[in-house]
Amino acid sequence: MAIFYEFNRATFMSAQYQLDDLLYLMSRLRDPNGGCPWDQAQTFNSIVPYTIEEVYEVADAIEQTDFAHVKEELGDLLFQVVFYAQMGKEQDLFEFGDIIHTLVSKLIRRHPHVFPDGTLSSRNDYHQALSEGQVKGRWEAIKQQERDSKEPSKVKASLLADIPRALPAIQRAEKLQKRASSVGFDWPEASQVLDKIEEEIAELREAMQAGNPTNIEDELGDVMFAMVNLARHVKVKPEMAIRSTNIKFERRFNYVEQTLLEQGSSLQQADLDTMEALWVAAKQFEK
Repeated sequence: MAIFYEFNRATFMSAQYQLDDLLYLMSRLRDPNGGCPWDQAQTFNSIVPYTIEEVYEVADAIEQTDFAHVKEELGDLLFQVVFYAQMGKEQDLFEFGDIIHTLVSKLIRRHPHVFPDGTLSSRNDYHQALSEGQVKGRWEAIKQQERDSKEPSKVKASLLADIPRALPAIQRAEKLQKRASSVGFDWPEASQVLDKIEEEIAELREAMQAGNPTNIEDELGDVMFAMVNLARHVKVKPEMAIRSTNIKFERRFNYVEQTLLEQGSSLQQADLDTMEALWVAAKQFEK
């Protein structure tokens, strides 16, 4: 009997938890009887900052190529979805299954070249291969139809509708530009965007000389918006570019700081020329 018990226990312990287990765990955390006080106190609004934080932690783990950590962070992000689903269920708004159904239905609808009959089981094994540009064009056209269907009859939804204002500013700028470019409102060449950047920088200089803080902010925003546009034209994700530069700056600044400490000095004691020389040395060391 003891041997049988140990065998069953080992089998149970080796089994992996499944999605149903996670949903059950979440319901237990929110249970008024015996649940977790912190989880019980949360609302849709209070969870949003944690969701945003988890997204960035996923991105950071991927950048570090730490895939064991990626697995963990993706789990944390999934937990956020499950958290919202549980609160939605409690308020009779939606359940986890509704989230899955809405997502699958939307993806089938937006991929008619893969699911020609609009069903998950349908296939189009003999369809002509589409280019990435053609797929993107169809995707945007379908999304516009979806936006129109959400508006009152005879009222066409704005092309820029449904781009969330809560997005990080750089990401939202990129999405606004991309959406506008879908109808031809765009610079044909990257060189023209460079010209626009130079024009915006000149206007920023004028604002700085005038010393008007409001104008300076406005013109600086124009420069940054134009820089995002350039990134899009040269097929660089602006968010990833600045994240990469942040990491590079941190690495080089740490070199400056560590070298000063090894020399018996510090950042506070060193002058700008000394720090600049070490900065150049850090760049040379990387090469």
